[in-house]
Formats: sequence, structure tokens, C-alpha cells
Amino acid sequence: MRALKILVTKELPGKWHERIDLPNYQIIIKPDGQDTRDFIFQNSSDTVGILCLLTDKIDRDIMDRLPNLRIISNYAVGFDNIDVEYATKRGICVTNTPGVLTETSADLAWALILSARRLVVAADRFTRDGKFKGWEPELFLGYDVYGKTLGIIGFGRIGQAVAKRAKGFDMKIIYYSRTRDLEAEKALNAEYRDLDILLRESDIVSIHTPLNTETYHMITYEKLKLMKPDSTIVNTARGKVIKEEDLVRALKEGLIFSAGLDVYEFEPDVHPDLLKMENVVLLPHIGSASFETRTKMAEIAVTNLVNFINNKKPISVVNPQVLNI
Repeated sequence: MRALKILVTKELPGKWHERIDLPNYQIIIKPDGQDTRDFIFQNSSDTVGILCLLTDKIDRDIMDRLPNLRIISNYAVGFDNIDVEYATKRGICVTNTPGVLTETSADLAWALILSARRLVVAADRFTRDGKFKGWEPELFLGYDVYGKTLGIIGFGRIGQAVAKRAKGFDMKIIYYSRTRDLEAEKALNAEYRDLDILLRESDIVSIHTPLNTETYHMITYEKLKLMKPDSTIVNTARGKVIKEEDLVRALKEGLIFSAGLDVYEFEPDVHPDLLKMENVVLLPHIGSASFETRTKMAEIAVTNLVNFINNKKPISVVNPQVLNI
């Protein structure tokens, strides 16, 4: 009798891929350099579980190639890389790793806010290139953060964590979200705004919304035109929330002062014009990239997988209606 397979698309921090304790299963780790789809299709027979990354697209085609698939453990909070609707129809459990990366992601959002407002990266490059010849009154002038208005789009765990940090800068906090959170408003002294009003009033806009049909291209040229010419927009959520070519146009026309991006519409590709702009800070999707957080994410992803296979409830399930535990 052939052993059932568990596929892991990438080695995990803390060597957690080596801790998948399922003695009666064959654990197969994708070799570096191999295409994920090729790897999955190569091992399609007898595969019951996949532990994947947010960069791995697990669509209907893949699921149809895996007739025995029972669980997809996503090493991420977001799950827009997975066709959850079809997985649910097939009775396949989808899990994720929420909560653990909240504070780390909020820290990174603030790193982008401060860097983009004060042109930190461009100034660093200027200094490293030997161009610094002494203090000048107008050298790398940016804009203040303290006392300004912070507009947060998406007021879930991460959005609220960003708001908590803003209190130390004595900022006015406004937010837009699909639903109002009156308890959070009171606790954080935050005020709800419609999206257009938030964009008009904010000095800094920070995006923390999930990607779905409502948020796809939420920020377009027409929306960016509403913002102040000395404002900054930061995105650490999902790249497709912003229409990237429209952001480029707005920056070129001076509709906004600066931007900070950790995610991109066509990731890993970045719009070539953004790469040339000194008023844009570009990071390689490192919102949760701390040793502590990435290791904890691995632990949760593995635990989700092992629990499910052992007929125990996973820590976090995206589609709990498929569970029979």
C-alpha cells in the first residue's frame, strides 16, 4: 500500500517542515528552483495535504489534479492565492495563520510611513554614494508625522495596531472599513469616514484591507486626486488594492508627495517607473519578516496541518463549514 503524501512548497523558518509528525505519511519538500505547479502535478497521486506559501496559486486546476486532497495549510494570513470557494465545494479544508503577525506588520507599516515622509531611503543612498558635502537648508526636505492626520483603510487587527502606535505621535486617527467598530473607535479615539472623505482629510494613508472583489483597485487615479499634494500613501496589505499605473501617474503629476510599498500589483514585478522615484520606498513584501513572527507562522501552519490529519480542530480555519471534527 502506497503512503499518502503531504506536499510542502518551501522549507520553513525554525525547520518546522521537519516537525510534521505524521509517521504514516510521506512528507515531500519542493526542491529549490522547481516550479510549484510542476512539483504538485508530479506528486498528484495520493496527495492529501499541501502546506503552501501566499505566492503559491492553488486554483481549481490544481485541486482537480488532486482527487484525494483534504487540506490546504496556507503559510500566511491572507488566502487570496487559494480558490476557497471551490475548495469548500470540494470539501477541502483551508487554514491560515492570523493574529501572530499583527504587531510585526504594524511595525513595518510605521517604518514605511516614517521613511516615505522623510525620504530616508533616498537620503541614505545619497550619503552612501559620497554626495553628502555638508548640511544644507533644503537638503531632502520631507514632511512631519507628529500631529498629522492618519487615515487607515481596513480597521482589523493590523489597522488597529497601527492606530495604537499613532497615539504616540499625537495624531488624529480616522478610518474606513466595511463595517464600523464602535468599541475600537472609543478605545483608540478614532473617527469613521467614508473612503473619499478619508482620502481628502488624511496627511498619511495606510492600507490594511484584505484583497477581495470590493477592494480590488480600490485606489485609482480618481481616488488619488482627492489626496493632499503633501500626503503619503503606504500599502502593506495586498498590491492589487492600488492600481499601480495610476499611482505612478499621481506621483509624477505631484498629486501626492510620496509612497511606501511592501506589496505590488503584479508581484514580484514592480512598475519600472517606481524604481526610479526617490520619493517612493520599495520593500520586498517583508511585512511579517521578523524571526519571531515567521517562525510562529510556521508553527501554526504545521499545527493546522497535523491537527486536521489527526482529526483534531486546526488553530485557524478559513472555511469551517467543511469540518467534521
